[in-house]
Amino acid sequence: MSIKIALSIYLAVALISIIIYIPKIRQFFYMNTRPEHKIAKNNRKLSLVIPARDESGVIGDLFKSIESQTYPKEFYNITVIVKDSDDPTVEMAEEYGANVLVVSEQKCKGDALDGYFKSLKAGEFEGYDAFVIVDADALLTPEYLEELNNALEYNCQIFLSRKLIKNFLGGRKQRSIYTKCSALTYAQIDDLANIYRTQKAIPVNMCGQGMMLKREAVKLLGGWPYRTLTEDYELKMDCFLKGFTSMYYPYAVLYTEEPLSRRDDYARRVRWLTGFSQCDRKYKKQIKRKAKAYGAATEGEREYFYSLVPLIAFIINTVIAMLAGAGLAVFYALSNSGLWIESLLYLTLLPFGVIYLLLLIYSIMCLWAMRDAFKGIPTAEKISTVLFAPFYLLEYFPIFINSRKRARSEQAWQPVHRVSYESLPTP
Repeated sequence: MSIKIALSIYLAVALISIIIYIPKIRQFFYMNTRPEHKIAKNNRKLSLVIPARDESGVIGDLFKSIESQTYPKEFYNITVIVKDSDDPTVEMAEEYGANVLVVSEQKCKGDALDGYFKSLKAGEFEGYDAFVIVDADALLTPEYLEELNNALEYNCQIFLSRKLIKNFLGGRKQRSIYTKCSALTYAQIDDLANIYRTQKAIPVNMCGQGMMLKREAVKLLGGWPYRTLTEDYELKMDCFLKGFTSMYYPYAVLYTEEPLSRRDDYARRVRWLTGFSQCDRKYKKQIKRKAKAYGAATEGEREYFYSLVPLIAFIINTVIAMLAGAGLAVFYALSNSGLWIESLLYLTLLPFGVIYLLLLIYSIMCLWAMRDAFKGIPTAEKISTVLFAPFYLLEYFPIFINSRKRARSEQAWQPVHRVSYESLPTP
């Protein structure tokens, strides 16, 4: 194969992939669009649900942020869910005045949530208008519950909060390059995608951290039936089947903790994509049957079926071109031909440069969308983040391949390393 032929194939496939991806790119330009900020006329009764298995090291910060809520205390209750009655979290929750529920049989977050919903008596369940799920490592802004009450003015069943970064509230030692690249994930999910989905009434990509469900949705679910490693994304899949309406509500803001080390970050991304693969295996055929029964797929269903196809094609095309360039360079070098330089330049460096440039532009857009989260970060750190982010994003490709294999076997809950915070400033 000549250099020209290989380069022509690479450019043709790359161009086709970009063209196919244009409908997805269109979503990015909605990043600065927000829904109307409605103000609730009445206060609803909320249940704040906190799965907190072995989270005594961080839940104290969450309790402090709950204490600062502007929402009247008589309109919300707090329930902390643990696995063992001797968990130190129990004593901390009781001292704070929260309800404690022990779900000893839990193997995952889905078990804990299901245990909570099924523990509610009929009258108690009907007493709540909505259920708010936050993780024990979160920090709530003072207006968080008040804003969620405002969100209930919208005729939706599921609401997703905006996430800022807890690590950025602390010192330099509480963030790393992986923390900052991981933080950009929320821009990718919410600002560059869920804002558009909200506008177009497409099911948003769920994130269990900071999610609110109306009572009617939980009632239809009969508890919490999701058991994959990403039970929140599983709920998104069920939105296609059950017709739940959802929205991203950026006025309700909380802070979430991001991994500090590469090992913890990599493990979390493996867990995410394994859960994604589990959901794919469990729901894809059902969603296809539903689309076929209705005669055509919706925009959201088409996005789910095909949005990864051009990305995967582009990456595979780039890898093949780079390998071909390296192979031809070796061949020409052994043949004493000066064409080995052109092979490396046009088939190895050029494809890598193109994919790096595209991911760099994407990372800059993500950082711009998350500029309020990064406002306290020095400029040099922001620059290093966007320069490193393309490599971080490319690492998802081998993670994705690994996750497809892991999804075929049962994956157990794994403890998550937490950063210790002291004298954390109030958000």
